[in-house]
Amino acid sequence: MATVAEALRRRGLSSSARDLLPVSKQVLQSSREGGGRTRPADVKVLKSDDRSLAAQIAQADVSRAAHSALRKRNLGALRPLLNSNVVKQARADALAGRGKRKSKKIEMHPEPVHFWTSTSAVLSVRSEDLPKLIEAPNIQDIFPNQRLFVPPVVSPKQVPLSVEDNKVSSWGIRTIGALSAWGAFGCRGQGVVVGLLDTGVDANHPDLKGKIAKWAEFDDKGQIKKGSKPHDTDKHGTHCAGTIVGGNASGRWIGVAPEAKIAAGLVLNGAQGGTHAQILAGLEWAINEQVDVISMSLGAFVLGLEVPSTYSTAILSALKVGIPVVTAIGNDGSQTSGSPGNDFFAFAVGATDSANRAAGFSGGRTQIVRQSDFFEPAQLPLVYSKPDVSAPGVAVYSSVPGRQWDYLNGTSMATPHVAGAIALLLSATKIKSTVAPTQRAFIIQDLLTGSAEELGESGQNHRFGFGRIDVLRTIGFARERGY
Repeated sequence: MATVAEALRRRGLSSSARDLLPVSKQVLQSSREGGGRTRPADVKVLKSDDRSLAAQIAQADVSRAAHSALRKRNLGALRPLLNSNVVKQARADALAGRGKRKSKKIEMHPEPVHFWTSTSAVLSVRSEDLPKLIEAPNIQDIFPNQRLFVPPVVSPKQVPLSVEDNKVSSWGIRTIGALSAWGAFGCRGQGVVVGLLDTGVDANHPDLKGKIAKWAEFDDKGQIKKGSKPHDTDKHGTHCAGTIVGGNASGRWIGVAPEAKIAAGLVLNGAQGGTHAQILAGLEWAINEQVDVISMSLGAFVLGLEVPSTYSTAILSALKVGIPVVTAIGNDGSQTSGSPGNDFFAFAVGATDSANRAAGFSGGRTQIVRQSDFFEPAQLPLVYSKPDVSAPGVAVYSSVPGRQWDYLNGTSMATPHVAGAIALLLSATKIKSTVAPTQRAFIIQDLLTGSAEELGESGQNHRFGFGRIDVLRTIGFARERGY
């Protein structure tokens, strides 16, 4: 991760998004020859392209562990904790404290709910037993299973004329070049599955019918609820799904990639919200389902500049198997951010309006990592900025439950534009089949970031990131570089 830390530092000094475009496919593939060693002729090219995350990963010779191998390795790291006497006794004491009799099953100390992608486990323990957990093997930190709520979004009372004038499609998918990409490249998200972790989805909505390929609902401890069928506990998830894959049932096209599919995970239960365990379980489920991109329009407001490490391992696991994790940066305004959107591995999205202005509610700021299990002490403190990019997030027209449509504001509305753009990029190129999983997510992020419409200050800034995405330009650069 030292090379990634250095790349993040250099990205912050870039005065143009174009500096972040990845190396050509030919140069990148040469790094995979001979067991990951770069050919001498290409060493200079890779090292000079030091702001591309993909180039840095290529140089680092990251272990090319397959999904199954990564799972085995992470479970191996988690096993000593799960099998420790400290954890077994703490669980037994917690159950006894609630007045439950110790059955034979309890005496056998079954394993707690755990997630290989984040190397974490969900434990119910008495407060007096918490100090004992520090003595358990492989414990790095203890986090409360905090409850997160559906991000606040509002329907604008007055929709701008520039938005209403869009009669063929929502203004967002026109602005990011999705309509043009359909015509220029014949790509509409074919063969791509987007993992959507949200409040659920109305699978019977006319814009979404037949497009929900996978479904799972999770309880507070991260366990899958058996027998659950697709439904939306709010309207948030259906609105996000519509922006990703919606059709034109309303008379206007609303989805960036209308021929892509959705793998929907219900991790926020309406007004009750959802826990960290639910969201981590949803991430693991989406990774196990081998989706092509994960979209998370959710998060919790964070006061300090130090980023909680709760999600870092899970997001990194996704990146290692080629899955970008697109996240909302938050709706609390400038110089604020939300987790996991502000995580250094997340692909964070801010919101713009139809005049290419930053939305006043859109978050973004400089983040500082002082301690980390991912970076060497010599690389710390690591200072970086969020968001990475921005997308339409004001007066976005999309589907809501009950065969209805609505305009909503929020970085939650911007995030699915980016997830949909990734679906278009993958359906217009051969990235899925020809780029190694350990480099794939970084290539995708470099292409989207490097081709953005630059707005605000030169380089990355707290309002727009490196700029508002332009998927037509992204595909053009991808094809030019051989992807």
